[in-house]
Amino acid sequence: MKLSNGSRVGLVFAPRFMALVRIPIVGALFACGLLASVPCFSQGQPIRLVSDEEARLPDGRTATTRAITRGPGLKLISPADVVGKAFPVNVQFERRGGVALDLKSFKIEYLKEPVIDITERVRAKVNTDTLEIPVAALPPGNHHFRMSLKDVEGRTGTALFSINAR
Repeated sequence: MKLSNGSRVGLVFAPRFMALVRIPIVGALFACGLLASVPCFSQGQPIRLVSDEEARLPDGRTATTRAITRGPGLKLISPADVVGKAFPVNVQFERRGGVALDLKSFKIEYLKEPVIDITERVRAKVNTDTLEIPVAALPPGNHHFRMSLKDVEGRTGTALFSINAR
């Protein structure tokens, strides 16, 4: 490129410059929601709820929950029959008596022998009234989980649910 004073300016630095600004630009586009409609950016990597090794463990005893409680309700909104490679998980938390939820007490366990606590795998997806995982993954098979959540008065709500992954 030739400038008005006759000197030439090359674009030799452009690839390096673009490499330095590419990541912040993509991050800014994510923050503004501009890439949310592009499928390759909106879904991201699935959260692997259970490893293949964990799925091969013997099934644990599935306890029943029959007691009436004033603790929070937990309701699976997502379908129970899914394609295991990529599916959404949505659990609704229901407050009882207008009492606030203690989100730090949320716990989810994979009911195998021994029981496997998978809470930390999904903790970042818990918000004020839901657990929302846009893309989750499970090995093929029938998987049983137990969730629990307390309210700020210490009352516990528990729910059992199963997901059949094909």
